[in-house]
Amino acid sequence: MPSVTCFCTWNSALCYKKSIFQEKLKGVFVGSELIGKCFCLDKMLHMRKLNHRTASVCPSVLYLALADASYSIARASESQIRAYSNAGPVSGFVGSSSLANSNVQDAILRFPDQFTLKVNFFSTVAGTILVQARDPAKLTMEIQSAIDEHRLNDAWKLHEQHMQMEGFLRKSVVNKLLTSFVESFDVQWLERAYGLVEQAIEKSRQNLLEKETLIYLSLGLAKAGLPIPASTVLRKMLEMEQFPPVAAWSAILAHMSQTAQGAYLAAELIVEIGYLFQDNRIDPRKKSNAPLIAMKPNTTAFNIALAGCLMFGTTRKAEQLLDMMPRVGVKTDANLLILMAQIYERNGRRDELRKLQRYIDESPNLSDIQFRQFYNCLLTCHLKFRDLDSASNMVLEMLRKAKEARNSLALATLVFDTAGRGNKSPLGSGFGSRKSTSSGESYGHISSPLVSYEEFSMDRNFLRLEAEAKEVLGVVLAKLQSQVELITTDRGILQPTEKIFVKLVKSFLEADKTKDLAEFLIKADKEDSPASNDDSALVHVINSCTSLGWLDKAHDLLDEMCLAGVRTGSSVYSSLLRAYCEANQTGNAASLLRDARKGGIQLDSSSYEALIQSRVLQNDTQGALHLYQEMKEAKIPRAGHQEFERLVNECAGGGGEPRLMAKLLQEIKEGQTMDSGVHDWNSIIHFFCKKRLMQDAEKALTKMRSLGHAPNAQTFHSMVTGYAAIGGKYIEVTELWGEMKSIASATSMKFDQELLDSVLYTFVRGGFFSRANEVVEIMEKGKVFIDKYKYRTLFLKYHRTSYKGKAPKFQTESQLKKREAALAFKNWVGVC
Repeated sequence: MPSVTCFCTWNSALCYKKSIFQEKLKGVFVGSELIGKCFCLDKMLHMRKLNHRTASVCPSVLYLALADASYSIARASESQIRAYSNAGPVSGFVGSSSLANSNVQDAILRFPDQFTLKVNFFSTVAGTILVQARDPAKLTMEIQSAIDEHRLNDAWKLHEQHMQMEGFLRKSVVNKLLTSFVESFDVQWLERAYGLVEQAIEKSRQNLLEKETLIYLSLGLAKAGLPIPASTVLRKMLEMEQFPPVAAWSAILAHMSQTAQGAYLAAELIVEIGYLFQDNRIDPRKKSNAPLIAMKPNTTAFNIALAGCLMFGTTRKAEQLLDMMPRVGVKTDANLLILMAQIYERNGRRDELRKLQRYIDESPNLSDIQFRQFYNCLLTCHLKFRDLDSASNMVLEMLRKAKEARNSLALATLVFDTAGRGNKSPLGSGFGSRKSTSSGESYGHISSPLVSYEEFSMDRNFLRLEAEAKEVLGVVLAKLQSQVELITTDRGILQPTEKIFVKLVKSFLEADKTKDLAEFLIKADKEDSPASNDDSALVHVINSCTSLGWLDKAHDLLDEMCLAGVRTGSSVYSSLLRAYCEANQTGNAASLLRDARKGGIQLDSSSYEALIQSRVLQNDTQGALHLYQEMKEAKIPRAGHQEFERLVNECAGGGGEPRLMAKLLQEIKEGQTMDSGVHDWNSIIHFFCKKRLMQDAEKALTKMRSLGHAPNAQTFHSMVTGYAAIGGKYIEVTELWGEMKSIASATSMKFDQELLDSVLYTFVRGGFFSRANEVVEIMEKGKVFIDKYKYRTLFLKYHRTSYKGKAPKFQTESQLKKREAALAFKNWVGVC
C-alpha cells in the first residue's frame, strides 16, 4: 500500500505540473526559437523510495516529468544547449548517461503511461522543436575568425552570445577583441571597447585586461577626440596598479590637450600622478617600485599639460602644477622656462617673472623666439601694473641696443666685404646673441594615424609614443609663439613693435602723464631716427589725440615737443587748429595760432578758412578780414598743400598694414581700461594665501574693497584655495560663495571653470552638498566642464558610509534637507 500511495501522489503532481508547464511554455517560445530555462538539480523534487524493491527516480527523468517554466534549459548532462529553429528535430530530451543507468530504465518501464504522456505533450505543444547545442569553444573560435576577417559586427554579436552563455571570454580573446575595436579607429567601436572595459572592471574581472591593451585603448580614445574616457582608462589603470610608463601616458596627454576638456583633464592627471611622487614618497632603490618609478612625470609631461592650460586659459590650474614641480623633482628646460613666464604673466605674478629673468638671461639654450616670448611677458606685466617707467625704459633699451647693433653690423659688413670673408656677420649684443628662428614658423595641426596593435606592441619602450608626444608639444608651442605681439627680433636683436608703442601711449594718456609721454616719444624718435619730423611717433600721437577729441592733451604734447626743441611741420598745427575751430574754442585757437607764428610755421589754406569761418560765426568781421589779408599776403593758394591728409593716408596705407596712428585710434576706441589696483591687491592676497596667512589675506581683501577695487575671479580663487589648504574653513568659503553670487548678479563678473571647480571641491570635501548642488547647477547652466570622476572619487573617499540605509524616523527639517541634498549629489556623481 505505501508504494501505491506514493505512486498516486506522484501521478497527481505530474498532472499538476503538466498544466503549469502548458501555460508557461508559451512564454518560452519567441517565433520559432525556444528560449530554454535552466533546471537546477538542487531544486528538483526529490522522491522518496517506494519500497525496498523500488529504485529511486533519476533527476533526468524528472527533467521531463517535473518541468517548470521558471527554469531554463541551459545545462543537461553538464553541457550547454540552446534552442534554435534550424536544429535537428527532438521529441524529448534525456541525458545519455542517465539513460544508460538501469534505475532510469526501470523507472521508465515502471511508469510507461506517464512518460509517454509527457513526451506526447511536449511534441504536441512545440511541434518540431529544433535544438542546437552551442559549444563555448566553438563560439570562441568563431569570434576569433570574425576578428581576423575584420567582421566587427559579427564578432560583437557572437561576443554577446558568449556573455549570455558563459560570461566573459578568456583573457587572450578579450584583449584581441578590444585591440581590433581600437584599430578600427571608429568612434562607435572605440566606445564599445571602453564599455567592455568598464563592464569587466565592474564585474571584478580586471584580471582579463592587459596593460598594453589599456594603453592602446586610451591612446585611441585620445586621438579620436574622446578625452573623458581616455582619462578614465588611465585612472582605472592607476587603481588597478597597472602603472603605464611616462613615455606612454604623456603621449595620451598630448592628444587630450588638443581640446579644452582634455587640457583640463590632462592637468588633473598630472596632479593625481604627481601626488604619488611628492617629497620622495617612492623609494627608487626597491625593485618592486620599478613600474611605479617608470610612471613618474617628466619635463615633457609637465610641458604638455602647461601648454594645454595656456592654450585654453586655465592658467591658475597651471600654476598649481608649477607649485608641484619642485616637490616631484622635475628638471626645467628652455620650453618649461618660457611656459612658466607665460603663466606668471597671465596670472599677474610680476615678482616671479623678475626672479625668472636671471635664469632666462643665463640660459644658453634659448632661441630668439623664446627670448622674445619672455620679454613680451615681462613687458605685458609692466603694463598690467601700470608701471610705465619700467615699460618705457625697456622699450628705450631695446631701441638703443638695436641702434648699436645696426651700427656694428654696418661696420662689420664693410670690414668683411673688404677682407672677402663671405657673408657671415656677427650679431649685435642686445640682450645677448641667440639662435635665430623664423618668427613665421608654423607646424600646423598634427593628426598622426593610429598604428596597428602589432606595431604598437613591438615598441616595448614606447619610443614612438615619446616622439609623438614631443611632436604634438611642438605644435602647441608654435601656436603660443605666434601670440607674441609686443616684441620682434632682427638678427637676434630685440625690437619693439608698433603694438607696444600703442599700448604705452594709451597707458600714459589714461594716467594723464602727457609730459612723461612726450619725453618717452622724443627719446624713442632719437634712437629710431624717423625719416622726417612729420613722420615721428610723437606727431602720430598728437594727430590721434586730435582725432579722438582730446584737444588739451594734443596741445600739451605739442608744447612739450616745442620745449624740447623738436621742430615739426604745419600739418600738426593745422589739424589741431581746425579741431579748435570746430569745437568753437576760439581762445585756444588763437593761442595755437600765436605759437605757430612764433615758431615760424606757415599754416595751410584749410586752417585759415576754418579760422575765418569761426570769426564770422562770432560776428568778428574785423578779425575775419584780418586773417584773410594775412592769407593773401602769404600767397597761400586756396587749394594749398594737404600735408595732413597725405599723412593720414600714409598712416592707413603701406601695403594694407595699419601703422601707428591707425592702430592707436583702434586701440583707444576698442581697448578696455584695466584697473591696475586690482592686480596689485590680487598679488598681495595671493602671497598671503600661498603662505597660509589667511587672517592677513582677509584684511587685505577688506582693504581692497574699501579702496573701491572690486574683487574678481582671481581674487576669490586665491581665497578659496587658501582656505582649502588650511582645511576646515568651510563656513568662510560659504560666505565667500554668497558674496560671489551677489557680485556676479550685480556686475559683469563671470565665474570661470577654475573658480567654480575650487569652490565645488571644497564644498564636497566638507559635506556641504546643498551648496555643492548650487555650484553644479551654475556650471551645467553655463556649460562648464565638470570632472565627475574626480568628484565621485572624492565622495567615496570622505562620505562612502554616509547617507546609507533608510532615513531616521525622527529628523528635523534641516536634517531632511541636508540628506536630500546629499542623496541628490550622490545620484549626480553616479554612486549607487
